[in-house]
Amino acid sequence: MDKGSVGGVVLALAGIIAGLLLEGGNLAQILQPTAAMIVFGGTMGAVLLQFPLPTVLAAFKSLGHIFSAPRKHDDQLLKLLVAFANKARRNGVVSLDSDLQTIQDPFLKQALMLAVDGTEPSELRKIMRVSLDSTAENEERLPAVFESAGGFSPTIGILGAVLGLIQVMKNLDNIQEVGKGIAVAFVATIYGVGIANLFFLPFAGKMRIRMRDDHQRREMMLEGVVSILEGINPRMLEVKLSGFLNDAQPKPKERAA
Repeated sequence: MDKGSVGGVVLALAGIIAGLLLEGGNLAQILQPTAAMIVFGGTMGAVLLQFPLPTVLAAFKSLGHIFSAPRKHDDQLLKLLVAFANKARRNGVVSLDSDLQTIQDPFLKQALMLAVDGTEPSELRKIMRVSLDSTAENEERLPAVFESAGGFSPTIGILGAVLGLIQVMKNLDNIQEVGKGIAVAFVATIYGVGIANLFFLPFAGKMRIRMRDDHQRREMMLEGVVSILEGINPRMLEVKLSGFLNDAQPKPKERAA
Protein backbone atom coordinates (compact mmCIF):
# COMPACT_ATOMS: atom_id res chain seq x y z
CA MET A 1 0.00 0.00 0.00
CA ASP A 2 1.08 3.56 -0.68
CA LYS A 3 1.58 5.01 2.80
CA GLY A 4 1.23 8.57 1.53
CA SER A 5 -2.20 8.04 -0.04
CA VAL A 6 -3.62 5.95 2.79
CA GLY A 7 -2.15 8.23 5.45
CA GLY A 8 -3.47 11.31 3.68
CA VAL A 9 -7.05 10.01 3.68
CA VAL A 10 -6.86 8.92 7.32
CA LEU A 11 -5.27 12.21 8.44
CA ALA A 12 -7.81 14.33 6.58
CA LEU A 13 -10.82 12.48 7.96
CA ALA A 14 -9.35 12.27 11.46
CA GLY A 15 -8.60 16.00 11.53
CA ILE A 16 -12.10 16.98 10.45
CA ILE A 17 -13.86 14.56 12.79
CA ALA A 18 -11.63 15.54 15.71
CA GLY A 19 -12.34 19.22 15.08
CA LEU A 20 -16.07 18.52 15.00
CA LEU A 21 -15.94 16.63 18.29
CA LEU A 22 -13.81 19.29 19.99
CA GLU A 23 -16.42 21.88 19.07
CA GLY A 24 -19.05 19.83 20.87
CA GLY A 25 -20.60 18.28 17.78
CA ASN A 26 -21.25 14.64 16.96
CA LEU A 27 -21.12 12.47 13.87
CA ALA A 28 -24.90 12.16 13.71
CA GLN A 29 -25.07 15.84 12.77
CA ILE A 30 -23.25 15.29 9.48
CA LEU A 31 -24.53 11.82 8.64
CA GLN A 32 -27.52 12.80 6.52
CA PRO A 33 -28.59 10.18 3.93
CA THR A 34 -30.71 12.66 2.00
CA ALA A 35 -27.85 15.13 1.58
CA ALA A 36 -25.50 12.32 0.58
CA MET A 37 -27.99 11.07 -2.00
CA ILE A 38 -28.33 14.52 -3.55
CA VAL A 39 -24.59 15.24 -3.69
CA PHE A 40 -23.27 11.84 -4.74
CA GLY A 41 -26.15 11.08 -7.09
CA GLY A 42 -26.08 14.50 -8.71
CA THR A 43 -22.30 14.49 -9.08
CA MET A 44 -22.16 11.03 -10.64
CA GLY A 45 -25.03 11.90 -12.97
CA ALA A 46 -23.21 15.00 -14.20
CA VAL A 47 -19.97 13.04 -14.67
CA LEU A 48 -21.74 10.33 -16.67
CA LEU A 49 -23.31 13.02 -18.80
CA GLN A 50 -19.87 14.48 -19.61
CA PHE A 51 -17.84 11.29 -20.07
CA PRO A 52 -18.55 7.93 -21.72
CA LEU A 53 -19.37 5.12 -19.30
CA PRO A 54 -16.20 3.07 -20.12
CA THR A 55 -14.04 6.10 -19.29
CA VAL A 56 -15.77 6.63 -15.94
CA LEU A 57 -15.46 2.94 -15.05
CA ALA A 58 -11.78 2.93 -16.05
CA ALA A 59 -11.16 6.02 -13.91
CA PHE A 60 -12.64 4.43 -10.78
CA LYS A 61 -10.87 1.17 -11.53
CA SER A 62 -7.56 3.03 -11.64
CA LEU A 63 -8.07 4.23 -8.06
CA GLY A 64 -6.34 1.04 -6.97
CA HIS A 65 -3.08 2.36 -8.43
CA ILE A 66 -3.31 5.44 -6.20
CA PHE A 67 -3.38 3.42 -3.00
CA SER A 68 -0.92 0.73 -4.08
CA ALA A 69 2.80 1.42 -4.07
CA PRO A 70 4.53 1.09 -7.47
CA ARG A 71 6.09 -2.36 -7.78
CA LYS A 72 8.51 -1.53 -10.56
CA HIS A 73 11.48 0.80 -10.26
CA ASP A 74 13.35 2.62 -12.99
CA ASP A 75 16.73 1.51 -11.67
CA GLN A 76 15.72 -2.12 -12.27
CA LEU A 77 14.65 -1.23 -15.79
CA LEU A 78 18.00 0.48 -16.35
CA LYS A 79 19.86 -2.68 -15.34
CA LEU A 80 17.67 -4.76 -17.66
CA LEU A 81 18.29 -2.50 -20.66
CA VAL A 82 22.03 -2.44 -20.00
CA ALA A 83 22.00 -6.25 -19.84
CA PHE A 84 20.20 -6.34 -23.18
CA ALA A 85 22.80 -3.95 -24.62
CA ASN A 86 25.66 -6.17 -23.45
CA LYS A 87 24.03 -9.26 -24.94
CA ALA A 88 23.27 -7.50 -28.24
CA ARG A 89 26.86 -6.23 -28.40
CA ARG A 90 28.25 -9.75 -28.00
CA ASN A 91 25.75 -11.81 -30.01
CA GLY A 92 23.79 -9.29 -32.08
CA VAL A 93 20.31 -7.81 -31.64
CA VAL A 94 18.69 -11.01 -32.94
CA SER A 95 19.92 -12.84 -29.84
CA LEU A 96 17.41 -10.83 -27.78
CA ASP A 97 14.60 -12.83 -29.35
CA SER A 98 14.99 -15.42 -26.60
CA ASP A 99 14.29 -12.74 -23.96
CA LEU A 100 10.96 -11.61 -25.41
CA GLN A 101 8.97 -14.22 -23.47
CA THR A 102 10.39 -13.01 -20.16
CA ILE A 103 9.30 -9.38 -20.66
CA GLN A 104 6.05 -8.49 -18.90
CA ASP A 105 5.66 -4.87 -20.01
CA PRO A 106 3.80 -4.82 -23.37
CA PHE A 107 5.41 -1.56 -24.51
CA LEU A 108 8.96 -2.81 -23.98
CA LYS A 109 8.09 -6.17 -25.49
CA GLN A 110 6.68 -4.58 -28.65
CA ALA A 111 9.67 -2.25 -29.04
CA LEU A 112 12.18 -5.06 -28.58
CA MET A 113 10.25 -7.28 -30.98
CA LEU A 114 10.46 -4.61 -33.68
CA ALA A 115 14.18 -4.27 -32.99
CA VAL A 116 14.73 -8.04 -33.31
CA ASP A 117 12.76 -8.04 -36.58
CA GLY A 118 15.29 -5.61 -38.05
CA THR A 119 13.30 -2.38 -37.98
CA GLU A 120 15.38 0.73 -38.62
CA PRO A 121 15.94 2.89 -35.51
CA SER A 122 14.14 5.90 -36.99
CA GLU A 123 11.14 3.80 -38.03
CA LEU A 124 11.01 2.03 -34.67
CA ARG A 125 10.98 5.39 -32.90
CA LYS A 126 8.12 6.63 -35.10
CA ILE A 127 6.04 3.48 -34.57
CA MET A 128 6.47 3.41 -30.83
CA ARG A 129 5.97 7.17 -30.56
CA VAL A 130 2.48 6.73 -32.02
CA SER A 131 1.73 4.09 -29.39
CA LEU A 132 3.20 6.28 -26.67
CA ASP A 133 1.17 9.34 -27.65
CA SER A 134 -2.04 7.33 -28.03
CA THR A 135 -1.64 5.79 -24.59
CA ALA A 136 -0.93 9.16 -23.02
CA GLU A 137 -4.02 10.69 -24.64
CA ASN A 138 -6.26 7.87 -23.40
CA GLU A 139 -4.83 8.04 -19.88
CA GLU A 140 -5.32 11.81 -19.76
CA ARG A 141 -9.09 11.27 -19.64
CA LEU A 142 -8.96 9.34 -16.37
CA PRO A 143 -7.90 12.16 -13.99
CA ALA A 144 -10.19 14.50 -15.93
CA VAL A 145 -13.12 12.45 -14.62
CA PHE A 146 -12.21 13.24 -11.01
CA GLU A 147 -11.39 16.86 -11.81
CA SER A 148 -14.88 17.25 -13.27
CA ALA A 149 -16.42 15.53 -10.26
CA GLY A 150 -14.47 17.91 -8.02
CA GLY A 151 -15.94 20.82 -9.93
CA PHE A 152 -19.51 19.55 -9.91
CA SER A 153 -19.85 18.38 -6.30
CA PRO A 154 -19.57 21.78 -4.52
CA THR A 155 -22.21 23.29 -6.78
CA ILE A 156 -24.52 20.32 -6.31
CA GLY A 157 -23.89 20.60 -2.57
CA ILE A 158 -25.18 24.17 -2.71
CA LEU A 159 -28.16 22.91 -4.69
CA GLY A 160 -28.86 20.39 -1.93
CA ALA A 161 -28.61 23.14 0.68
CA VAL A 162 -31.12 25.29 -1.22
CA LEU A 163 -33.51 22.37 -1.49
CA GLY A 164 -33.20 21.87 2.25
CA LEU A 165 -33.86 25.54 2.93
CA ILE A 166 -37.00 25.38 0.81
CA GLN A 167 -38.31 22.70 3.14
CA VAL A 168 -37.28 24.80 6.15
CA MET A 169 -39.40 27.69 4.91
CA LYS A 170 -42.47 25.55 5.44
CA ASN A 171 -41.84 25.58 9.20
CA LEU A 172 -41.20 29.26 9.80
CA ASP A 173 -43.83 29.26 12.54
CA ASN A 174 -41.64 26.93 14.64
CA ILE A 175 -38.28 28.61 15.26
CA GLN A 176 -36.72 25.50 16.81
CA GLU A 177 -37.51 23.39 13.78
CA VAL A 178 -36.17 26.15 11.54
CA GLY A 179 -32.80 26.06 13.32
CA LYS A 180 -32.54 22.30 13.02
CA GLY A 181 -33.60 22.38 9.40
CA ILE A 182 -30.98 24.97 8.46
CA ALA A 183 -28.25 22.87 10.11
CA VAL A 184 -29.33 19.80 8.19
CA ALA A 185 -29.58 21.73 4.93
CA PHE A 186 -25.97 22.86 5.08
CA VAL A 187 -24.74 19.29 5.47
CA ALA A 188 -25.15 18.94 1.70
CA THR A 189 -22.69 21.80 1.22
CA ILE A 190 -20.24 20.05 3.55
CA TYR A 191 -20.52 16.87 1.50
CA GLY A 192 -20.06 18.68 -1.79
CA VAL A 193 -17.04 20.74 -0.74
CA GLY A 194 -15.58 17.89 1.32
CA ILE A 195 -15.53 15.16 -1.30
CA ALA A 196 -14.22 17.61 -3.89
CA ASN A 197 -11.24 18.84 -1.87
CA LEU A 198 -10.51 15.71 0.18
CA PHE A 199 -11.01 13.05 -2.47
CA PHE A 200 -11.82 13.93 -6.09
CA LEU A 201 -9.21 16.64 -6.72
CA PRO A 202 -6.42 14.90 -4.76
CA PHE A 203 -7.23 11.67 -6.61
CA ALA A 204 -6.81 13.48 -9.93
CA GLY A 205 -3.52 15.06 -8.86
CA LYS A 206 -2.01 11.78 -7.62
CA MET A 207 -3.20 9.99 -10.73
CA ARG A 208 -1.48 12.53 -12.98
CA ILE A 209 1.78 12.02 -11.07
CA ARG A 210 1.56 8.26 -11.52
CA MET A 211 0.75 8.70 -15.20
CA ARG A 212 3.77 10.97 -15.70
CA ASP A 213 5.96 8.36 -14.04
CA ASP A 214 4.60 5.66 -16.35
CA HIS A 215 5.09 7.90 -19.38
CA GLN A 216 8.69 8.62 -18.37
CA ARG A 217 9.27 4.92 -17.90
CA ARG A 218 8.03 4.21 -21.44
CA GLU A 219 10.24 7.00 -22.78
CA MET A 220 13.17 5.32 -21.07
CA MET A 221 12.25 1.97 -22.66
CA LEU A 222 11.99 3.50 -26.11
CA GLU A 223 15.29 5.38 -25.83
CA GLY A 224 17.00 2.25 -24.52
CA VAL A 225 15.79 -0.05 -27.30
CA VAL A 226 16.61 2.48 -30.03
CA SER A 227 20.08 3.00 -28.58
CA ILE A 228 20.66 -0.76 -28.47
CA LEU A 229 19.58 -1.01 -32.09
CA GLU A 230 22.03 1.78 -32.97
CA GLY A 231 24.83 -0.20 -31.31
CA ILE A 232 25.59 2.20 -28.47
CA ASN A 233 28.21 1.15 -25.94
CA PRO A 234 26.50 -0.38 -22.84
CA ARG A 235 28.38 1.96 -20.50
CA MET A 236 27.28 4.97 -22.52
CA LEU A 237 23.73 3.61 -22.51
CA GLU A 238 23.80 3.36 -18.71
CA VAL A 239 24.93 6.98 -18.40
CA LYS A 240 22.40 8.11 -20.99
CA LEU A 241 19.41 6.38 -19.38
CA SER A 242 20.39 7.37 -15.85
CA GLY A 243 19.02 10.81 -16.68
CA PHE A 244 15.52 9.27 -16.56
CA LEU A 245 15.92 8.17 -12.95
CA ASN A 246 14.12 10.11 -10.25
CA ASP A 247 16.23 11.98 -7.71
CA ALA A 248 14.98 9.63 -5.00
CA GLN A 249 16.30 6.59 -6.86
CA PRO A 250 19.93 5.48 -6.82
CA LYS A 251 22.13 6.62 -9.68
CA PRO A 252 24.64 4.27 -11.32
CA LYS A 253 27.90 4.21 -9.42
CA GLU A 254 30.77 6.00 -11.08
CA ARG A 255 33.60 3.72 -12.08
CA ALA A 256 37.09 4.44 -10.93
CA ALA A 257 39.41 5.82 -13.55
